[in-house]
Formats: sequence, C-alpha cells, structure tokens
Amino acid sequence: MSERPDTPLLDQVHFPADIRALSKDKLRQLSDELRSEMISAVSTSGGHLGSGLGVVELTVAIHHVFDTPDDKLIWDVGHQCYPHKIVTGRRDRIRSIRQAGGLSGFTKRAESEYDPFGAAHSSTSISAALGFAISNKLAGQPGRAIAVIGDGAMSAGMAYEAMNNAEAAGNRLIVILNDNDMSIAPPVGALRNSLARLVSSGKYLTPRGLAAKLARKMPDPVQRWAEQTEEYLRGWVTGGTLFEELGFYYVGPVDGHNVEALVEVLENVRDADVGPMLVHVVTQKGKGYGPAEDSADKYHGVVKFDIVSGKQDKGPGGGPPAYTAVFADALKAEMERDEKIVAITAAMPSGTGLDKVQATFPDRTFDVGIAEQHAVTFAAGLAAQGHRPFCAIYSTFLQRAYDQVVHDVAIQNLPVRFAMDRAGLVGADGCTHAGSFDLAYLCTLPNLVVMAAADEAELVHMVHTMALYDGGPIAVRYPRGNGRGVDMPTSPERLEIGKGRIVREGKKVAILSLGTRLEEAEKAADMLEAKGLSTTVADLRFAKPLDEELIRKLLTTHEVAVTVEEAAVGGFGAHVLTLASDEGLIDAGLKLRTMRLPDSFQDQNAPAKQYDEARLNAPHIVETVLKALRRNHVDADAGAIA
Repeated sequence: MSERPDTPLLDQVHFPADIRALSKDKLRQLSDELRSEMISAVSTSGGHLGSGLGVVELTVAIHHVFDTPDDKLIWDVGHQCYPHKIVTGRRDRIRSIRQAGGLSGFTKRAESEYDPFGAAHSSTSISAALGFAISNKLAGQPGRAIAVIGDGAMSAGMAYEAMNNAEAAGNRLIVILNDNDMSIAPPVGALRNSLARLVSSGKYLTPRGLAAKLARKMPDPVQRWAEQTEEYLRGWVTGGTLFEELGFYYVGPVDGHNVEALVEVLENVRDADVGPMLVHVVTQKGKGYGPAEDSADKYHGVVKFDIVSGKQDKGPGGGPPAYTAVFADALKAEMERDEKIVAITAAMPSGTGLDKVQATFPDRTFDVGIAEQHAVTFAAGLAAQGHRPFCAIYSTFLQRAYDQVVHDVAIQNLPVRFAMDRAGLVGADGCTHAGSFDLAYLCTLPNLVVMAAADEAELVHMVHTMALYDGGPIAVRYPRGNGRGVDMPTSPERLEIGKGRIVREGKKVAILSLGTRLEEAEKAADMLEAKGLSTTVADLRFAKPLDEELIRKLLTTHEVAVTVEEAAVGGFGAHVLTLASDEGLIDAGLKLRTMRLPDSFQDQNAPAKQYDEARLNAPHIVETVLKALRRNHVDADAGAIA
C-alpha cells in the first residue's frame, strides 16, 4: 500500500469535457497521472488491474476526440473501464470498487450516464454499439457509437455476427480493437502509426473516394478489378483484409500507448464518411507497472497489493484447498488413469484450474478462447467419437452455450462432462458472475445428470463418477473459494447415480441440503436439537435425477421438511415440490418449505454478507423451520405452539 500519487493535471479533470479542453501536448502527462492513480486505487481495493493499465492512453484519447456521453462509448467485458470511471465523475469513489455499496467492477448503466451499456461478459460491445448507432440514425440524432473490444473478446463468434450486420450504421459506428496480446498482428515499429494516419486521413480518403466514383463509371469488369486491387493492396500492407470483408474500413495497427498518434488517428476516423470503421490498436496489458507487465495473467485481477514490491495480500495462507484446485487435481488423476479423457475450457485456464492440467497433459487440454458455444459442441464431437471430454466453464458463462447443451449434447445423449466452477454467489464480482441459474436451466433437460458437491471430498468423488459415467451428459457444480477442511479421500469413490446420503438422523425436522450449504444445515440442526427438535440432515448430492426414495421417506416421516440450495428459484427445491405434489404428499398435511437464492440480482459484497442477504445461513434455516411449525422462536425451548 502507499500514499496517493501527486496528480496536479488529473485533479483538474472531473468529466470528459475537461479532457477535451486540454491541449494535445498535455495528454501525455494526463495519461501518466491517470495510470498512477489507477495503480494506487487498485492497490488499496483490489480488482482488475492489467487490462485497465493497457488502455489508459486509449481512454484519454477517446474522451478527448469524441463527445461523450452524447457519443456512446461501450467497453467490452467492462473490466477495462477503471480509467474511464476515474475521468467520468467517479474518481472520489474509485477506491470503493467491487466493495459493498461501492462502484461496480464493470460498466453499469445505473451508475453513470457515461456507462450507456452494462457489460461483464465478453464480446457484446459491437452488437450493442450497432444498436445505439442505428437508433440514432432512425431518430435523426448525431451521436456516434464507439465499441472498444479486446482482451480476447474477438475470439467469440458474436463479435463477427455483429460486424457482419454493421454496414447499415455507416460512419456512426466505430470499433476499436484493443489487441493486447499481439494475437492478430504484431507491432511493426513506428511505421504502423504512419500507415494508420495515412489510411485514415483525408489525403488518402479523398482520392480513394474520387477513384471509387471514377471506377463506377467504368465497365463492370474494370470497376471490380479496381476495387479489388485497392482492397488487397491495402490489406496486404495493413493486415485488415478480414475486417474489410465484413464491411469495415480498417485502420491500423496503431501504437496504443502513443496518445498523440491515437488522437490524430481517431480525429481522422471521426471525420471520415466511409462507413463503419475498425481501428486496430496494439497495447500492452499491465503497461506502466513492472509486475503487471511481467506477469499479465497474475495481475489481470488482484487483491490488495504493495505497489513497490507488487506483492499481493493473499492472507495468511494455509487452510482448506480451493475447490478449483481440488477439481484440477482430481481431473489430472482421472486423466492419468484414462487416456480417453480430455479437458476443455473457454479462455479461463487459470480460473478453472486447467492451466495445471495443461502443464501435465498439453495434448489433451484445449483452451478454445471466449467461445463457450464452440467449446460445448467441440466437446460433443469428441464424445461422439469415443473420448470423454470434461468441459470446465464457469456456471454463469455456460449460460451462453445453453442452446448447444440442449441440441448438440442432451438431445443426442452424448457423455459430455460439465464442470461448473463459481456456482452460487461470488462476492466482489457481483451479479454478473454469480452462478445462480445452472440448476434451473439444466435440471429441466432430459438425459442430464446434475450433481452438487457439498465439500471438497465430495467433489473428488463426483469427478471420479463423471469420468466413469458414459450414460449421457453429466454436470457438477461447485463454488468459488475454499473447501470446509474435511479429510480428503485416499482414493475416490464412484457414487451411485441419483442417490443421496443421510448425514445425521432425527425424527421431527428434515433438512434436505444440496451443495455447499450442508455445513450451515448441520449448524442449524445443532440449534434445533438444542430447542428439543430432533433433526435429520440429508445431503442429496443429485439435483437430477432426484433420490425419490430418500425424499419420499423424509417427507413422510418428519413433521416439517426444508430444502436448502445456493441457486435460484426453479432448481432443486422446485423439483422436490413437484415430486411432493405429484404424489399427494402436500395434501396429506406435509409442511414443506424451500430455501434458495432470492428472486433478484444480488449486488457485490463479502460472501458472508451475501449469504446473510440471501437468508441461507443456519439461523435462517432455524427460523424457517420454526415458522413452519408455527412456533415463536423465543418460546421454542418450551415447546409452545402459536
């Protein structure tokens, strides 16, 4: 941690209009101060670091050239937006980012008029910007739309779908490709800026326009030859042929850290009238902060850190292993046993633990980029050919491939194995990354087997079960964070499909838990026992197929039953209710209650606070039981019935 940096010029900037009032020779100093402020802020709050550092100059240049917020600026994914937030009236709150009641770590419409479109998932910016551009065109409004896309987002098909449809926007749409890993074209020295200025300038565009008019007066074969010659020559020089084929006028590559060159190119682009334009900007992730430059992956998202050393404050260490690490180790063990097992992720190798798997099995581990739809159908193809694919995708990101899960996997009953990390609440990442809906969207599908790990040992058993199961698609959900500290198995156990387990037995109250709320269910049982209420706790393990025999027994032998899950309405509890209704158990006077996440998008907060807000902790389970029994919790020890 350190004192705040000296930022005399940035102190004069409160909104983008203040940037536009600065002379161009002041923008370098502003960029340097903005970078220092961002490093200082994130060192005290944690958050996304590398991506924002890479777009400091770009942020300054865009706000200097374009008339935001009338011109709509849309940041893809959104974690690049920290410098943007600082210069759009939110500097005084930037150290609250990703904290309870603080700024979102992503763009958010409710937060500022300078965030016209909320984003936290990838590759949506061009589609949204096209919508803004066409809306302005239809309404006769002058505003442009600028989409900044990058950090891997161009690997997703949605970006190209939008570009293929963008011609109608004309010069109202500008796409800035933030190429921060040289995945499309390498920098080629100072020449790249000269070329970009040339092809975006009036000196080039005006003769080109005249040549186009002249060519249109020539016979068709000559016209086509002239157009193709110009296109391919320029594409050969600049590398933009792909984008030209999609209807965009390509400009670049541009040095994304030369703010003067950026301003000149963006001014040319702003004033051009040649249709949609794509500006290819080459940046360095983590630019200006040595540790982030040297290790872009480790400084993509950070906890609090010391600026001088770069050391992140990750706490005392030790304790139970993280679920992600448990999954990775379990999968490696299965891959050692079975050469047919392969692993797939969509641009999240470290987030899912597959980076460790890839180090051991590089030929059987695949990172397909930000392309969840492709990942699922790719896995389906592997499964159809006899391999055993594990598709490791965050719960919230698997939503993007739901159609592929249905049509390419479930209907064909292919044994694809889905490992859904970050299931449930996710703390500082907030509602955009919470894995709330997987039980609701998977348990409705025929042929699916859906499991939820109650602890890290159960996750090992479930990975083993998935590896051996060839009967169709199978999924396991597990949360962000660390396990409970239970004893780990020396060898994994193959679980019987659709069978739960009794953790403790009682006679009056039954708590049916699915997943990692089991620990709170056991605490609740202790509290109920202290009130004289004998309590059974069951870990159902499977959301689908349900252990109907066990559920039927619990519902018919206890006075009250409560289901508990860290998932949205429509999941495990809903299916238990359906079973009880179908069998007439509710008509028989059963007191059945369901506990799940609230029907709302929960804001960022510390995990413990989120569980309290969701009312999924032990005291809430006890309260639910007592209300079902119509007991006043104050008089529960005396057994008073209201």
